[in-house]
Amino acid sequence: MRVLGIDPGLTRCGVGVVDGSVGRPLTMVDVGVIRTSSSLPIAERLVSIERGLDAWIEEHRPDAVAVERVFARSDVSTIMGTAQASGIALVVAARRGLPIALHTPSEVKAAVSGNGRADKAQVGAMVVRILRLTELPKPADAADALALAITHVWRGGAQSRLDAAVAANRRPVRTR
Repeated sequence: MRVLGIDPGLTRCGVGVVDGSVGRPLTMVDVGVIRTSSSLPIAERLVSIERGLDAWIEEHRPDAVAVERVFARSDVSTIMGTAQASGIALVVAARRGLPIALHTPSEVKAAVSGNGRADKAQVGAMVVRILRLTELPKPADAADALALAITHVWRGGAQSRLDAAVAANRRPVRTR
């Protein structure tokens, strides 16, 4: 399974592609950041993010896309930009018919480090270890995108197999 992880942001949108499956070693395919200038109008920044994500999907052909679920922070302007970038990520993936999963930061921390309250350093250290990297990709948005992709391979892949097993074992209910 190939997963594109997206850590949405208006200034820096982290992107990371991971190959693998549950129970097998994972491999980083690519990682980076789509940047936009805060001096540009919001609409232009969103178009830049859309074009960048389209290019990543075109180049890497993921089987699924994992996006960080937006959660409330104290700074409303940060929430708005993150939500707008997240919406663009969802639209780009949906337009191509790709399965999309939203993972909260605590889900990602728990999946990658075993602790839903892990700090960035702990998550980063586990990303390096899991993907057998020599160093943590920078900036943090790029590493976070890889953590999202790892989470989806481990959790999303397992969940889809569980859903398929449940569906296969359903029997029609007879009524009298």
